[in-house]
Amino acid sequence: MKRIRINDYREIKPQGETVLVLGYFDGIHLGHKALLDRARAIADQRGLTVTVLTFPESPQLAFARFRPDLLRHLTSVERRYQLFEQYGVDQLYLTDFTSEFAMNTPQAFVDHYIKTLQARVVVVGFDYHFGNSRATVADLKEIFDGEVEVVGEVQLGGEKISSTRIRQAIQEGRVSEANQLLGYPFETRGIVVHGDARGRTIGYPTANLAPIDAVHLPGDGVYVADVDIAGKRYRAMASVGKNITFDGTELRLEAHIFGFERYIYGENITIYWLEKIREMIKFDGIDALMLQMKEDERTALTWKEDD
Repeated sequence: MKRIRINDYREIKPQGETVLVLGYFDGIHLGHKALLDRARAIADQRGLTVTVLTFPESPQLAFARFRPDLLRHLTSVERRYQLFEQYGVDQLYLTDFTSEFAMNTPQAFVDHYIKTLQARVVVVGFDYHFGNSRATVADLKEIFDGEVEVVGEVQLGGEKISSTRIRQAIQEGRVSEANQLLGYPFETRGIVVHGDARGRTIGYPTANLAPIDAVHLPGDGVYVADVDIAGKRYRAMASVGKNITFDGTELRLEAHIFGFERYIYGENITIYWLEKIREMIKFDGIDALMLQMKEDERTALTWKEDD
C-alpha cells in the first residue's frame, strides 16, 4: 500500500482510475470495514485499484473548542495503516482537515479531489457529509458524474456501529464490546518503565506502561488482558487507576504477566484488553488486597473469549 501525504489537491499525482473511499477513520471498526470491503469487491470486478482519502486527525479540531481527547484515537496510527492494507487499500491519501480545506464547496471538493484522484466509483457511508455546506450523499450523486456506492448502516446488537459508541464502551470499561465493534482487540502500546516496585514485594510484579500512542485508555479497573512481548503473547491481568489502596494520586497502567519473569524495562509491549474483571477498590490492607488478586488471577487465567 502506498501512503501519500498531501497539503492540498495540487499535490495529487493520480495512479490511474480507482475506486475512492471517503471518510474519517478514527480506528477502523466493522462499519468502516464494510466500506473498504465493498470498494475492494468493486475494484476486483473492474480491474481497478482502491484509494482512500482521509485525515490523520479529527475534523472536529477545525470546528470545536479544543479538548485533549480530540487528539486521541481508537487505534494507533501504525495499526490503522496496517488495517487499511489488510482490508485491501492500494493508495492511502492523507491530508489535514484545516479551515482552508473546510471552505471547499461541494462542487470544488468533487472537482479538486474526487476527479483529480480519477475516481470512477466513490464509496461512502449513508451518513457521509462533505463540503462547506455539509452536502449529503444525495448531493454527491447529483454533482459527481461517476458512480456513487452508498453503504448502509452496519449494526451490532440492534445499534449502529460507530466510533462514538466504541469510545463510550472503552471509557466505561466495556472492552469486550469494543472489541466486537472494532473486529479486533483494542490495544495500548507503551514503554515499560519503573514504578514503585510494590507489586514485586507482594508476589505480583507488574510491568508499568508509559503509553506511546495518542489512544484512549479503558476506564479505571482491573482487566483480563493479553500482552505481546517481542512477538510472543502472554495472558495477564492489567489495571488502570491510581492505586487507591496505597493512596496513589497518579494514573498508573500496569500488567502482571503470567509465566514471565524477565526484566523488560525500556522495551515496547502491547496490551490487548479482553474483559473487565472489576472496579478499582480501596482495600483495608495488603491481606485483603492479596485475597482479591488471587481471585483476579483465577478469573484471568480461566477466561475464554466466549465466556
